[in-house]
Order: sequence, then C-alpha cells, then structure tokens
Amino acid sequence: MRLASTTAACVLSAVCASSGAAQISVNPNGVNVNTQGASTVFLTFGGVAGYQAIEALWCGELIDAAPDVGLRCDPATIFGSLPVRYDRSTGSGTGALTDIMTIPPSVTRRAYQAAEAGAPSAFYYVRRFRSLAGGPDQYVIVTCRLAGGGARVPLSLTDVRIAFEPDIPVLQIAPDEILPRIEAEISYTGTGRLAGRWEIVLPGETPPSQEDLLTEATLPLERRGTQRRYTQLSRFNVFLPPTGRVVLPGPEPDRLPTTADGVYHILLRIEATSDKEADSNLGAVGAGTGIVPAGAVAGFPMPVLSYVVGSGQSLPVDEPVTRDAVMLLFPRPRAEVAPDSTFFTWQHIERASIYRIELETADGEPLLSAVLPATRTLYRAPPWLGEQAGAVAFRWRVTATDEGGRAIARSAWRTATFAPRDP
Repeated sequence: MRLASTTAACVLSAVCASSGAAQISVNPNGVNVNTQGASTVFLTFGGVAGYQAIEALWCGELIDAAPDVGLRCDPATIFGSLPVRYDRSTGSGTGALTDIMTIPPSVTRRAYQAAEAGAPSAFYYVRRFRSLAGGPDQYVIVTCRLAGGGARVPLSLTDVRIAFEPDIPVLQIAPDEILPRIEAEISYTGTGRLAGRWEIVLPGETPPSQEDLLTEATLPLERRGTQRRYTQLSRFNVFLPPTGRVVLPGPEPDRLPTTADGVYHILLRIEATSDKEADSNLGAVGAGTGIVPAGAVAGFPMPVLSYVVGSGQSLPVDEPVTRDAVMLLFPRPRAEVAPDSTFFTWQHIERASIYRIELETADGEPLLSAVLPATRTLYRAPPWLGEQAGAVAFRWRVTATDEGGRAIARSAWRTATFAPRDP
C-alpha cells in the first residue's frame, strides 16, 4: 500500500527520522516531470557532512527504512535505478551535495503505466546516504509528479545534436573555403529562455574537458564561471515555448576561421537561466543563502562539431608504423568483400581526434577518402565504390590525427578484393 497521509508529510520534507542524527534535506523536494520522455532536475542536498551518496532509485511506493533513517523504496514497486552514466552528483563548496536527477524514459513509462492501472500519478526518487561514522544510513525522497512536458516542468535539455547542413560528421575543406551552415537540434522539457554562445577551439589549443562541455546549470554554484573559455563566434538568447523541440541556428559561416591548417572544434555553450520550476533554494537545506538558477540543466556534455582545414601534417615517409600504429580489424588481409556493402573497422587510438581512411586501387590510384570523428572506428563505404573501382583488387589504410591536426599513428596498407557481382 501507499503511505497514509500522516506519513506523506515526511515524504515532502525528504526524511522521516526517529533518531537524533542530523537530517539530510533536499530542495526542491517535489517536481513535475515529463510524462512521455526524459526529465532532468537540479537538486541540492544539505546536511550531508559525514555521509556518502550511494544508490538512487525510482519507485511507486515507500516503506519504513528502519533500522536506517527515513523511508526507502518498496522493492516490489521499483521502476529503475540511476544509471552510472547519468550520475553527476558532486560535493559543493557550500557544504552540500549537488545531484543532477536524470529520469530515463523507461522510468516515466513504467510510472505512467502504473497510473493508468489506478495508482497515484506521483512516484519517488530515493537517494541513499551511507554514514561514514558507522551510524544508520539515511534515505532522502523527492516526489516526482507526472505532468506532461510543458510549462510546469523544469527547463532541461534531453537531447542535443549539432551538424552541418548537409550533415557531415567531420568536414574537411581547403584553406579560406567557406563552411556550410550549422544548426543544433535540441529536445527539451519545460519552457523559458535558452541563452549561451558559440565558441571555437583553434588548432593547438587545449581541448575542452568533460566538465567544460556541461551546461552551466549542471554545475554547482561555486564552479560556475570556471569552465575554460575559447574564442567566441556569436551569442544567442531565445525563448523556448513548451513544444519540446527547437532548431537553433549556428554562427554565420563567414565567422568560422579556415586560414590555418588543422582541426577546429565548434562548441555550444549553454548558460544557466532562471526557472522557477527548477531553481534550488540553498537556505531551505541549510547550505547557504540564495537561489541557484538551474534553467537549461542537462545530464550529459554538449556534443562537439569538428572540421579540418587542409590535410594536416603527415607522418614522415620512413616513420615506422609498429609503434602506436592503427590496427586494422576488418576486412582481413586479402579478404573478398561485397562490392555494394563494404565496411571497414579498426582499433581505437587513445590520443586520436579524427581518423582518415584512404582507399586506392592496386596500382595506387585514389578511390576514396573520408574523415571520421574519433568516436567512430567503423566506416561503411558507399554502394558505388565497387563499381567505380573498376579493378577487383584494392588497398586501404587509416591515419589517426590528434587535436592539433598532426598525424600520430597510421596503419600499413592492407589489400582486399571486391567479389564479382552477381550476373
């Protein structure tokens, strides 16, 4: 059964404790969440000194956590646990813990199905804190209310994709050439203002860290303003209606530098904005004073769009390929491959920023070259490749390039053959 109304007051205050231990509290302790998709909420936990945050669960009902403090999830009603990749909890200089609660669509779907079956439309996020002094653990609860994805839901980004038009993973151009237009497709919950800037990382500059790529609203208050800054291309400040999707234009193409050879990275930097549905009150949890703006929070780093000017610096002709060489995986040496469905794979190089794959005929005539981001180690050749090749035999290799546009590793040439086409 769900808790009686007398116990519900304990839920809203985040803990129901019978011991004299200091109670951990959270703000906000109740939020509206997207009914049909993901939601992300900025949470501040106060009174966490001497405790370590561990598991986090979503569930439909609560039970007494005795001998521990508070209320924990009923194991029979658990909807899911916070995935490790989404756990961005971090200690705050205000003596608190900042937690980014990202609710996966699978959890809200189960909560919605339970509500359809007659259960209340609210479910719970329960964070467990382990005592470092050997005392009882504490369970802290946030009430999540199914309320669609509109105006009463915190403004959060749930998906961001940045691309050139047309979409090219990594664009390679000649010096002084004008790049195509850029746009960002953003999925979000709630409504409010989206403010930020477009920046560019020039060849040779220190690349951004994972924290640098987070939206400002995802960071604790004292770490905002500490992210590395790069050359600014343009700014934006737009209103997001409660529709859930927007296409954000990028900077004008003529503002993108193309004079020096190397790898350039375009960054989408999102600033924190005020949002009454998402703001966190430090005073309510004894972690200081004031409100922490949390509009445009996101549980993931912003993607990076790259382009290459020139061909980068090549490895010397006589440099050996045995040290830090790119290991080719498929096709195998002298393998026979289908002419209209050929794909190539290789092993990832740790310091690589991009990969360049080259295909030639057995006589050394270029057939095809492509540039891919370091996150991809598979390339599927276009179906016309085998037909254009003419000759049955071909060879291929892969070169890894670092952030500065320098080739750091290269495979040896590997030969393969196209299988005869069916008559």
